[in-house]
Amino acid sequence: MKENWIAPSILSANFAKLGEEVDNVLSAGADVVHFDVMDNHFVPNLTIGPLVCEALRKHGVTAPIDVHLMVEPVDRIVPDFAKAGASIITFHPEGSIHIDRTLQLIHDCGCKAGLVFNPGTPLSHLEYVMDKLDIILLMSVNPGFGGQSFLPSALTKLRQVRKLIDESGFDIRLEIDGGVKTDNIREIKAAGADTFVAGSAIFNQPDYKKVIDDMRAELAKAG
Repeated sequence: MKENWIAPSILSANFAKLGEEVDNVLSAGADVVHFDVMDNHFVPNLTIGPLVCEALRKHGVTAPIDVHLMVEPVDRIVPDFAKAGASIITFHPEGSIHIDRTLQLIHDCGCKAGLVFNPGTPLSHLEYVMDKLDIILLMSVNPGFGGQSFLPSALTKLRQVRKLIDESGFDIRLEIDGGVKTDNIREIKAAGADTFVAGSAIFNQPDYKKVIDDMRAELAKAG
């Protein structure tokens, strides 16, 4: 099993002091900066673009930046995020006409690539592209807004994808996003996840280190 990564979603951070927020959450023990990009078209919200990613790199952030594109179409924006300093770029199959080509584009731009599955999106999209994936992200809420509750059906989907990854023999991370908290992260890991996006569960607390330490303690219990 891979090393567990905790990836705070900056969607829940204080944008008036974003550089400081990211510094603080990384010094508190986070592994990855999760970047939620929404276009008010594919999902009903509008968030941040490549300029914010670039600004964090210029600020001095060296940790991996995991860019989750909730946009349609995706191909136009991929090179911009790669140039801005993204490490990982994931997108929804519904946002691309040619999934295989978009994955190749992300790799050609020098980033790791992944697919994202909404709660109602079938896993059949994985069938012919497992060899091009570095990460698979499962949404455990419907995308568009932070602070939603975890959908239990995501656990079943996690187990299904964990089985697909293990049987494929490919080196693919399994990420979960939506409603991840200290009190459910152990169960989520047990279902197969190794990368945990948490937004409000971390940024809405006064002590980021305590939350992340508590999450790691729960992950350790999952074995």
